Amino acid sequence: MSTATPNHSQTALEPTETYAAADAPSAVDPLGRLAVEPPVPGRYLAFDDRGVTRLLALGKPVTHVGRGFAADVVLEDQSVSRRHAIIAEHRGAAHILDDRSANGTFVNERRVSEAELRDRDVIRLGRVVLVYLEVAR
Repeated sequence: MSTATPNHSQTALEPTETYAAADAPSAVDPLGRLAVEPPVPGRYLAFDDRGVTRLLALGKPVTHVGRGFAADVVLEDQSVSRRHAIIAEHRGAAHILDDRSANGTFVNERRVSEAELRDRDVIRLGRVVLVYLEVAR
């Protein structure tokens, strides 16, 4: 289970399994720039954590997102329902389903009950903003 805490300017999460540029193995290239290893191929939710972009891996075929303890990704924000949304893999694509939330599930600012997710789609659950990412295999 991953846990989130609101940052009120955006949303900050504190998940247990994330990838962040600050945590990644790095080296300095000949021009003095910091080179960061890319994340392993897969599906991720990206979020801002006090100015650092973090990636939360979606490693299961079904991921429950909400404020409740039973959620796989816990978002500690009162605008998020206990059982807010489900992200599920179906026929090789990721889909998000609203789980009867009070404040709705939005993909690219459009309220949805179900939608297929594409790379870089912006997901809003209450006040919490996440970005869906696919890293090529």
